Amino acid sequence: MRVDLLIENVQIFNSYFKRFMPGNAAVLDGKFIYIGKRGGESFEPGVTVDGQGRYMIPGLIDIHLHIESSMITPQAFSHALIRNGVTTIVPEPHEMANVFGPDGVKEMIKASRDCVADMFYAIPSSVPATSMETTGGSVEISDIDELLRTERIVCLGEIMNYVDVITDPDCKTNQILKHIRESYPQLIIEGHVPKLLDLELHQMIFSGVDSDHTHQTIEGIEARIGAGMFIELQEKSMTSEVIGYLIQHDVSEHFCFVTDDVMPDSFQRRGHLNHIVRKAIRMGMEPEKAIYASTFTPARRMRMHDRGAIAPGKIADFVLVSDVRELTVEQVYKCGRKVYDVTEPYEPKASERAFPQHFYESVKLTELAESDFQVKAEVSGDGRYIGRVMMVKDGSTFIEEQQAEVEVRGGRLMWQESGYGLIATFERYGKNGNRAYGLIGGDTIRRGAVATTYSHDNHNLLVVGHNPADMMLAANEVIASQGGFCVVEAGAVLASLRLPVGGILTEVPLEQTAEEVERLLGAMKSLGYRHYNPIMSLSTHSLAVSPALKITDYGLIDVNKGKVIPLLIQAL
Repeated sequence: MRVDLLIENVQIFNSYFKRFMPGNAAVLDGKFIYIGKRGGESFEPGVTVDGQGRYMIPGLIDIHLHIESSMITPQAFSHALIRNGVTTIVPEPHEMANVFGPDGVKEMIKASRDCVADMFYAIPSSVPATSMETTGGSVEISDIDELLRTERIVCLGEIMNYVDVITDPDCKTNQILKHIRESYPQLIIEGHVPKLLDLELHQMIFSGVDSDHTHQTIEGIEARIGAGMFIELQEKSMTSEVIGYLIQHDVSEHFCFVTDDVMPDSFQRRGHLNHIVRKAIRMGMEPEKAIYASTFTPARRMRMHDRGAIAPGKIADFVLVSDVRELTVEQVYKCGRKVYDVTEPYEPKASERAFPQHFYESVKLTELAESDFQVKAEVSGDGRYIGRVMMVKDGSTFIEEQQAEVEVRGGRLMWQESGYGLIATFERYGKNGNRAYGLIGGDTIRRGAVATTYSHDNHNLLVVGHNPADMMLAANEVIASQGGFCVVEAGAVLASLRLPVGGILTEVPLEQTAEEVERLLGAMKSLGYRHYNPIMSLSTHSLAVSPALKITDYGLIDVNKGKVIPLLIQAL
């Protein structure tokens, strides 16, 4: 019998028994046709590969991630995925959608069509994420209908505005959910339900949201699984308690591993979903269970019945691994074709402009002056006041509110005398010129300034600093670069990263981006930033769906109450 490829002498992962079994695998027309003991005596292969007793696992599948978090384009992202054994992903481009609306989604999909890794997209459901911020675009019900008709879509992306879903029956998100339930009842709906329990959790599930990828605890996992919710476990939830619970309880069908957000330096240094799987194994999970949670269950969650297992009729996406406990990737095959070999050169394609011209001209701000970092106090008179402070805390992207005494003099907030830094955000799409200010402290920079347009989810210009001159310089460097990051101290640029595609992506390869990000992180830490991920911490200061006190161009946001609140509370 003629086949295209025969892999002999391998330990093949059987997803249905969750164990490795010695044997051979034959591939025809990009799919597995046979798995078992038969070999050369039964087949006439075009290519025969001696597996040398290595482990053969399905290509890894990541069903919840944002390409934009790695700051590179789909082509560069795919190149990096493949060498890490990841062959299928479900990206949600809500960052690009916040900048360009449905055109951002379409162009990301277009840019991924010739990628080696399969990319099946999630429609961003929360653009903008709240009604308390200005974005470059929005995704409406009519846009969702068009995208479902014309693009490679497998699910509705994470429902982020959980506060409105629970409290406002007529909000935009509930209108979208109602439309999906009525018009596309089989469409998978992804969720974002941090800390919700009991009635509020059940209300979200009742609305159609039946997965969660946010930070998990044992209490949260039990509540979610017990109510029929699927868990997508990212690294920040991989505590010893959570992994121990997953090892001890028979819940393999109810969770998978995902990456969500992977920074470029981590991607380059540690890997992608393979890093998560390796970590789970090192924490005590059996390799078979960890592999199952990164191949079979994510495929089933997204109803991708053609992959996620090595079995007849399934797409021949697989990885040959020499050390299954370390998940040492040696070769990767896509549709039965070898696309990566650790012993062979593996070079990225030369960078090129993959997006329309206006994607490189999205920062519509003129240069700022030092006076733009003077804060007019919205109070009736001078004196001392109680003000709100955004307190950054290492270990989390949540921000707590702290109250402190501040002085108003000549109608201006004397923020430099407060002992805290200033955080400012400027609407950058040329729509309304909004700007807002706040005080910031905790584990953030202690001097100098940092500016960025990589500020979730609205991607307006965000600046944090301790003096107007440095803040002005950092901001203007980012504006001149059409987006990115800049770190400044004492009038000197310490590090910068250009992100000219929508103000959030670069077209250079991952390796170069990772080097620039490492310099950026070093510069931020040199200014006193104490956080496990300073870039992610900074960029989520404007994420108005992540507890508890954030800032957008509308002002300070009480996330739990879902409303804009004043910087100054009361006079003393």
